[in-house]
Amino acid sequence: MTGGTESGAGTATGNRRLTAEYLDVVRSLGGDVPGRRAAAAFMEASTAVVHGTVVESSFLPKLFDDVSFRILQHAAATMYSIMAKVTRRYVDDPSFRELFRLDARLEELIALPRGYDAVIPVCRVDVFFDEDAGTVKFCELNTDGTSGMNENREITRSILPSESLREFARRHRVEPCELVDSWVRAFAEDYRQWAVSHEGAPAVPAIAICDYLEKATLSEFEVYRQAFREAGFSCVICDIRDLRFEGGRLLDAEGGVVDAVWRRAVTSDVLARWDESRALLEAATSDAVCLIGSFAGSLTHDKQVFRVLHDPRAKAILTDEERAFVEATVPFTAFLAADSVDLAAVKASKDRWVIKPSDLFDATDVFLGCMQDQKTWESLVDRFADGASGVPFLLQEFVTPFKTEVLPPDAGILEADEAHPPRVCPQLWNNLSGLYLYNGEFVGVFSRQGPRPIITGNMTAATLWVDRCKGASEAS
Repeated sequence: MTGGTESGAGTATGNRRLTAEYLDVVRSLGGDVPGRRAAAAFMEASTAVVHGTVVESSFLPKLFDDVSFRILQHAAATMYSIMAKVTRRYVDDPSFRELFRLDARLEELIALPRGYDAVIPVCRVDVFFDEDAGTVKFCELNTDGTSGMNENREITRSILPSESLREFARRHRVEPCELVDSWVRAFAEDYRQWAVSHEGAPAVPAIAICDYLEKATLSEFEVYRQAFREAGFSCVICDIRDLRFEGGRLLDAEGGVVDAVWRRAVTSDVLARWDESRALLEAATSDAVCLIGSFAGSLTHDKQVFRVLHDPRAKAILTDEERAFVEATVPFTAFLAADSVDLAAVKASKDRWVIKPSDLFDATDVFLGCMQDQKTWESLVDRFADGASGVPFLLQEFVTPFKTEVLPPDAGILEADEAHPPRVCPQLWNNLSGLYLYNGEFVGVFSRQGPRPIITGNMTAATLWVDRCKGASEAS
């Protein structure tokens, strides 16, 4: 279980029933060809573009009932509390820092003052949610470069006009996840807190959304830039390398003053481009800019945090409930090294394990033992053990993803013969749920699905709450 009865943890959800009902609605409409065509056309022209390609999307939304909401909210809030405690102890207690193996430069950045209350203003904690058992297991914690919000928004917009959703909504109360304006409000509150202690800081800041733009999801940045502007802020998108720090002020590429930065760049990229990022680093070190997405979040973004959470010294700062939560939800994790695990035993039990780097993203160099033959697995262990590749790698317990019925991407629906449209053929695919928190408040879910147990670069489904009880968002 992931918590007490208030959280709903350990209680079976009604999500399968809701999904079956939704599919019955689609079938009753003859496959809802007009709705599927309109959704596909919307997505083709949408801003849900990653690295120049429109994301794969589902016409069938991910449907979560009230029990699901309470389980996921409790899991997100409890993990956030743990992340915040670990980060604060790391900053305050030099001896606690020995639990982590971090770049010395990053250690200093993590300790910089934030100027606002939230330890991690925006994050997405990814979980494998067993909807039948009502339990979760964590996959990873994303505090750097948290993304996917606009992807969810656009996919939701693509299906909202469909008769399938309209008919389903006649039977149930349906709510989408709102992830754009809520972040603008959270960002503004963080800046307000920072400005209180910074004499001369303007009440309405000039904002820069910053990344290394060749790596950025520019379509999402544009959506947020517009949202910030509609809320009354000036906002630019800027490559970190184009920033300048002059006269104690951070300037954008055009020479405009920047009061607040939303850092979208992951820390590993900043460390790799250290000299090119000097302006941002100097402004942050001088406390001359409100850095939202401070480097404090980098501590729990690093995947070695799961190893630390199982250490007695980390457990000592947690409550009894939090310690039980870690035991139930955080998979065993250790450095892939002879002084941490029995490498021969790891080779002999490949289906139990995942090998992954300590601090990369987008499933780069992630290897599931169950997807490798024995010879390949043994060679992977040798390739990455004891830092042989030049960077630390982790060994993590493999968690079998939860499978649900999905409708794969509607390939060919725009060109299909009206008389013979593609059939509605659900398949069982794996699920990964990303739980968004803004200033520690659970705000929504990023639902990713795929046919293989490693779920990345596959398909995204809109997330909808169904018949959520009033006041549920305040439940703890």
